[in-house]
Amino acid sequence: MNPSGLNSTSPQLIGILGGTFDPVHLGHVALAEAALAGLPLAEVLWLPSGSPGHRAAPVASAHDRLAMLRLATAGNPRYRIDESELARSEPTYTVHTLTRMRAQLGRAQPLALLLGSDSFLSLPTWLRWRELFDLAHIAVAARPGYVPSDGGPVPELSAEIARRSARPEQLTASAAGRIAYFHMPPTDISASAVRAGLAAGQDMHDLLPGAVLAYIRAHQLYLKETRSS
Repeated sequence: MNPSGLNSTSPQLIGILGGTFDPVHLGHVALAEAALAGLPLAEVLWLPSGSPGHRAAPVASAHDRLAMLRLATAGNPRYRIDESELARSEPTYTVHTLTRMRAQLGRAQPLALLLGSDSFLSLPTWLRWRELFDLAHIAVAARPGYVPSDGGPVPELSAEIARRSARPEQLTASAAGRIAYFHMPPTDISASAVRAGLAAGQDMHDLLPGAVLAYIRAHQLYLKETRSS
C-alpha cells in the first residue's frame, strides 16, 4: 500500500497528522494548513486512531469520526486519509504506527510527524519515544509568543533538540531524525472543549468546519459529554 500516491522513485516529504479527531475541529485544520505553508510537504496524511494507547477511548464511533474527517478535508488535493488504524481494537501507539508505515513506504521515504507544541513537550512520556527519530522527522507547530506552562522541555528532550534541530527545507534531505519548527497562528481549541460546548447547546460554528457541524447536528453527536480529554 502506498498511502501517499507519490512517485516512489523521487521521494517527497509526507506530513503525518494523527489523532482521535473526536471531532476534527478548526485547530486541526489550522495546524495542517500551517504545515503545508511552512514545510516542504507534498501532502498531509491524516491518521485517525482507533483505540489510542495514551488517552481515553473516543466518544464518537470510528465511522462518525471518519465521516467528519472526510468532510473537513474534502476539496484539498494535498490532504489524504489513512483509515488503517480505525479498525484496530487493541491500543495503538505512535511508534507502532510509524513502524508499520516504514514497512510500507521503505526506508528512503521522508516522513514528518506533525505535532503541536504541547504534544511535543510531552514526547518523553510516549512509548519508546526515542525510537520515533529513527522512523520520522518531527515537525513542531510554533505559535508566536507561546510559553510552556511547565517551563519548557525536560533535559532529555532538550538534548534531542540540540542534536537534531534543522531548518524546514532540510527535512527532504533524509528520511528521519531531525526536528524542525513551522509557524502556526495562535489557536486555543481542544476537542474536549468542543464536545462540552456541543453538549451544553453552545454555538460551535467558530470552532468547527461548517460541514462537520452540520454532520454533528444531523446525527445528534456529543449530546452528553462523558470524557475528560
